[in-house]
Amino acid sequence: MDDGSMSAWEGDVRELREGVAGPVFLFRGVSTTDGATHVAEAAADNPLEYLESVIAVGATSVADVQAVVRFAARHHLPVAIRATGRQVVRIAHGAVLINTSRMHGVHVDKTDRTARVEAGVRWKTVVDEAARYGLAPMSGSSPEAGVVGYTLGAGQSSLGSAADHVREIEVVTADGELRHVTADGEPDLFWALRGGKGNFGVVTAITFDLMEETTSYGGSLYLPARSMADVLPIWRTWAGSLPERATTSVAVERIPVLAEILPEMLGNAFVLQIRFAFLGPAAEGERLIAPIRAISPLLIDQVYARPYAESAMIDLDTESGTPLYSWTTTLRELSDEVLDAFIEVAGPEPDCPLTMVEIRPLGGASDREPPVPNAVPALRSPYVVNAFGIGGPDEDLLNARLHRLGNGLAPWEVDGLRTVNFVGGDEDAGGDRVRLAYGAQRQERLARVQRRFDPANMFRMNHDIALW
Repeated sequence: MDDGSMSAWEGDVRELREGVAGPVFLFRGVSTTDGATHVAEAAADNPLEYLESVIAVGATSVADVQAVVRFAARHHLPVAIRATGRQVVRIAHGAVLINTSRMHGVHVDKTDRTARVEAGVRWKTVVDEAARYGLAPMSGSSPEAGVVGYTLGAGQSSLGSAADHVREIEVVTADGELRHVTADGEPDLFWALRGGKGNFGVVTAITFDLMEETTSYGGSLYLPARSMADVLPIWRTWAGSLPERATTSVAVERIPVLAEILPEMLGNAFVLQIRFAFLGPAAEGERLIAPIRAISPLLIDQVYARPYAESAMIDLDTESGTPLYSWTTTLRELSDEVLDAFIEVAGPEPDCPLTMVEIRPLGGASDREPPVPNAVPALRSPYVVNAFGIGGPDEDLLNARLHRLGNGLAPWEVDGLRTVNFVGGDEDAGGDRVRLAYGAQRQERLARVQRRFDPANMFRMNHDIALW
């Protein structure tokens, strides 16, 4: 945008600055890191992704969000939304960026067993607050993940998805109105928001059910990655025998990015990590994990009873401002042939550029429609494969390896379905990958709802489900 067109509405920008409590930054074609300190305050973790935005606003309240959305509507500008994770899946070129990380209110209702959480809250805050009352949320594996982004994209597990447990969503739609959306009020929008990610407005808060859980049994077992050909068939059979309240995943990892939180003996190691969690008595958990504990050689055993508030230590997920390049798919089976293909593309060489390649079994409640239906696809597939690498000088090599992984497992994909929380900008997040994440029928219904509430597709910078 040139200086002439910018000056035509700089008066509106001044009015916006006066009307919001949070910071407002106006950019004129910033293309270097000179403006990074300003963008960082408004855009948070990874400022370099947002240097092409026209305006960045650090919203502190619903009123701030409404003012920004109305400003964008007047000037026919798209809106990108960022809180704590990677909701913005493309560079926000020419957009108004709303960062909601300053909206961090949490309220737990012990009697109703619910939590109301604002848009900038991370799971660790909710887990800790709920634990004070003997309650727990359907949180993700990373304590630093944003609650709203995780939940809007489903947040799947064998116990169902976090979206299944949402009671109310507060969202500012493209007309600048705040809507309190429930199953009884705006049921179509309530259906679409739960699983439809960021296509329908700026979610400012959600209210969801909590579980009566105070402890869990679980953790990780580490084995040499060179043993994966022997271990993975055993893990596959064992995982299929677990009850619904037990979950597991397995990951091939190159450890350096986790060096600060793993035992010193695993520093720079190439390992196979088997994760396990069970919501039930420790004695039963001990019995369930026994077949995997018997595998040799076992490098480290970190599986034990722990407070639910420490459940994030099971996966040892971390959040980083370093650019991530990711890929995901769902598989209909995990046959010997699939495992052979997985081993071929996930390793076995230690210098492979992929930081992690994991297999997550789903099944259970994730294959059933919840009592109040939502846009989360019932995958009817027991396995999700997710891979990522850390960006840097070897980005081309990294992307080539991710494509090799995708091609190697393509014959066993479930109609190309993806879980939308794992679809990033490097995977054409505004195109075929998002359509495949939902399937044709859900995609069409989502698009109908979007045309009603956002006819100009204002929120297209996120996982864009529009059918044009």
